[in-house]
Amino acid sequence: MALTLKTRREVSKETAYRYEKARKKDKTKILDEYVVLTGYTRHHAAQVLSRWGKRSPPKHTRCRPSIYDYRIFKALRKVWLVCDSICGKRLAPYLAVIVPVLEAHNELKVDAETRQKLLGISAATIDRLLATERAKYALKPGGKPAFSLMNRIPVKTFSEWDRSEPGHEQVDLVEHNGGDSRGEYANTVVLTDICTSWTQMQAVLNKAQVRVFSALEEVVDEMPFDVVGLHSDGGREFINNHLKDYCEDKGIAFSHSRTYEKNDNCYVEQKNGNIVRRAVGYARYSGEKEVALLNELYASLKLYVNFFQPVMKLEVKTRLGSKVTKRYDKAKTPYQRVLECDKIDERFKETLREKYRKLNPAELKRKITRCQERLLKYAARRRGISKHNVDKTLLSGRI
Repeated sequence: MALTLKTRREVSKETAYRYEKARKKDKTKILDEYVVLTGYTRHHAAQVLSRWGKRSPPKHTRCRPSIYDYRIFKALRKVWLVCDSICGKRLAPYLAVIVPVLEAHNELKVDAETRQKLLGISAATIDRLLATERAKYALKPGGKPAFSLMNRIPVKTFSEWDRSEPGHEQVDLVEHNGGDSRGEYANTVVLTDICTSWTQMQAVLNKAQVRVFSALEEVVDEMPFDVVGLHSDGGREFINNHLKDYCEDKGIAFSHSRTYEKNDNCYVEQKNGNIVRRAVGYARYSGEKEVALLNELYASLKLYVNFFQPVMKLEVKTRLGSKVTKRYDKAKTPYQRVLECDKIDERFKETLREKYRKLNPAELKRKITRCQERLLKYAARRRGISKHNVDKTLLSGRI
């Protein structure tokens, strides 16, 4: 009957001790007995007894020095934090753009060798070098309109969008109720362009039609090109005669999503989480002062996101059985996509170039952080938390 693994280990342990202390002639006898008892080959049995209790040296050792030393890591971390801790696939192609900008504003100082290595670093290496830093900054997320009017506004589904034509916008509303929909609370109107990913935000005191319509007018006017189409969900704050008449007067095609089909409004739904929730979190905000502070934050956030935050757009999606494969284009900022678009007037592009030359991404990031800290204090007071215990986890919905 063959010995169990546990029994063989116990036998090996006792035999190895005698084997190590024995003379050569006695080792031969001990080895013969051990082979018969365990069924091992003689060569393997000799290896087990001679190496028992001894740690084997590693099979593969790194002989070459590390290419990316602490200087590279320090510079990369600086750029990564300025770019809002984006992933390596978005950051790697954008380094050639953002590094000269930071150097021009004296926010980054590196020698020639470090700069060359920084610009040539791959996306996988970026994620590997910043894995520990990413863990430190990780955040964890917490009436129907009249049918007659909805029937007069056409429905537009996900498959019907023209992604090559700028000016087609999706709009949505983000609630800042802290998980409690009772009473009055702030909301954010988010407008995003499908072709270029250009995004505008504006905070309002509540969901009243007049306030949402006024904010929507402002964000539409702030778009760097003409708006030709507007798409919303089925909420009463959008499906109303004010917005319908406004779109008809401006020559804007107005449409809405199907009920319970968020994918019809997917482009702006992505921005709700990636931009608004990431910046202000899930806490409850209400009152004129907090709405004014949200708009102060958005004034810097709009510039930061549109000029200095590269995004990737889905190019091809294929399905083979249960496996879905997605291929994305090269990461580019909305500003870069606007400049590359042939269908946008040159006068709009020149206005953006002038604005871009005056912007410092590191300073914008500092302004955003200061506004976030002030928002945290409002949220902490509302929940009865001492200002000395204010934690940035409020933004992630942990408290």
